[in-house]
Amino acid sequence: MEVKIESKIGTIQGSHDKVYAFLSDFTNIQKLIPPDKVKNFEATPDECSFEADKIGRGGFRIINREPNKTIKIEWTGQQQKDFFFWIQLIEPMPYKTKIKLTIKAEMNMMMKMMAEKPLKNFLDTLVEQVSKIPF
Repeated sequence: MEVKIESKIGTIQGSHDKVYAFLSDFTNIQKLIPPDKVKNFEATPDECSFEADKIGRGGFRIINREPNKTIKIEWTGQQQKDFFFWIQLIEPMPYKTKIKLTIKAEMNMMMKMMAEKPLKNFLDTLVEQVSKIPF
């Protein structure tokens, strides 16, 4: 079954072009991840890989960028094949950017029940972390 998990909508004090530039480069993403959650993080602008408890080694690859609006990302680990993540940005007024994160994945019912809440919490935490960055 396809599962779609959306974050809360966050507000970032900064222009959407600066926020987009930061988020569309994986070398910046490590600044958002608590060091106790991820080990051996490696990144290029388009891809990242890491080790995490319960999932082992995995990573993400940017598959599409729509400047200042959307960044679409896919999972590159072995455990979950159909796992996509995207970042949506909109600038409703100058220097104020709204952000929403979405995960879409194929999961069986048992996996959905176990993963949905932690993934939602992860997305909301990521929104909060990005909102704290001075752009």
